[in-house]
Amino acid sequence: MFGRSQSKRLLFISAYIKNVERLHFFSLGVFLCLLCASQMSLAQNDSRNIDIKDPHYQDTHLPKEFHQKKRNELRKLMPDSSVAFFFSNPLCRRSNDVYFEFHQEPNLYYLTGLTEPDAVLVLFKSPTSVDGEVVDELLFVAERDSLNEIWNGKKLGTEGVERTLGIKRARINKDFKESKIDLKGAKVALFLPFSDLLEDDKSIGYDLASLMSHADTKLKLDSVRRDDYLLKEFMSNLRQTKEREELEFLRSAIQITCEAQIELMKAIHPGMKEYESEAIIEYVFKKRGAEYPGFPSILGSGENSCVLHYVTNRRTLGWDDLLVSDVGAEYRGYTADVTRTIPANGEYSKEQTLIYELVLKAQLAGIAQCKKGKKFWDPHDAAKKIIQEGLMELGLINDPSEYRRYFMHGTSHYLGLDVHDAGLYGPLKPNMVITVEPGIYIPEHSDCDPKWWNIGVRIEDDILITNGEPEVLSDCVPKTIPEIINIVKEKSIKIIDPK
Repeated sequence: MFGRSQSKRLLFISAYIKNVERLHFFSLGVFLCLLCASQMSLAQNDSRNIDIKDPHYQDTHLPKEFHQKKRNELRKLMPDSSVAFFFSNPLCRRSNDVYFEFHQEPNLYYLTGLTEPDAVLVLFKSPTSVDGEVVDELLFVAERDSLNEIWNGKKLGTEGVERTLGIKRARINKDFKESKIDLKGAKVALFLPFSDLLEDDKSIGYDLASLMSHADTKLKLDSVRRDDYLLKEFMSNLRQTKEREELEFLRSAIQITCEAQIELMKAIHPGMKEYESEAIIEYVFKKRGAEYPGFPSILGSGENSCVLHYVTNRRTLGWDDLLVSDVGAEYRGYTADVTRTIPANGEYSKEQTLIYELVLKAQLAGIAQCKKGKKFWDPHDAAKKIIQEGLMELGLINDPSEYRRYFMHGTSHYLGLDVHDAGLYGPLKPNMVITVEPGIYIPEHSDCDPKWWNIGVRIEDDILITNGEPEVLSDCVPKTIPEIINIVKEKSIKIIDPK
């Protein structure tokens, strides 16, 4: 059915036809087709005709009921007569007037689903008067601006926030300074620590720095005590166990990451650049629908395999090098974290095999401890014991206490909206997802036989705590030496030069 704007376009076309009778019929037909297609495209992109369901046009996302449930669960944890403030992440300048791609503050996303900057959520324990209206939640967001949207994409605006995200009341962030929030009865205002990357644009009164400043002013005017610690504990308590919807996204992120690791195993060869291996990993991420890497991809070969968070990724793989591939796809905000150590030439040397098998044995011992009721650090302790014994047997250390020369990090962390996700590090509970990632790193000039130098091995899997045995979510990518060697022999998709 045509609307008023379409009717005007038809009148225009009709008038035009009367004045182009000399045009060849075919040319006229082409013109009309192009004109109609153009007008249809304009109609489709006219912001007035679009019902924005999601700013990123995702086909799946957390339902608004999920976020509503989490806000209600947080209210139950909040002290009586309290209010909580959640601010968006800042826009981070890369250079001059170029900014890094925006990524929402995970706690604000967890509670709202909003993926826009310059926003603040005010959550009340009990209904409170704001500008004469009694509410228990209020989200201040950027105003829709047709000119800005041409450059930076569409925003939800207040109506979109209420309709799409299920927030009971939304206001424009410009109104936050003057909004009359009745805090006189509040005993405490809960905050999370502010980002160290915050920039203050003095020309804008509603950027993130201004919103935070206005919040502080409101507290001082009403003599409300501020707490910067309690809210972190509450959010860690909520986020450390995952709902069904979250586990679905985590499974997708992990599956994509496994596929990327397998593709890299097929493509790896001596002479490959580390950045080529990174390109393969991240190509698969994008090809399979992941929005981003969940963290900078770590592809370290040779001496770089002994650098824990190596991200330069510029070295050329030598014939007998190992490549530590520590990567994770981010899917709908949830990130995987899977590490495999792959031989460039398709074979592990004798020394590499001994270190690899020791790390694998330690990892399996750690995974066996990932059970309900176990302490968070039990997997680490189990892996550490195996590595201590193994390093002693290989003559790499003389006393168990020396193991930290070659294994200097913890074995586990929570996984979710952050690669190092929020949690309380208490007893393991069903629906927690943690990593188990022991490693051994022997850099050049270590106090041992040089035959061990520049061997770095890390093996990492993502583990779901259940009511029974642990579920290895990332077992979709093999990790035993025979399995890896067999995959390396297979052909890769042709996105780089063949071996």
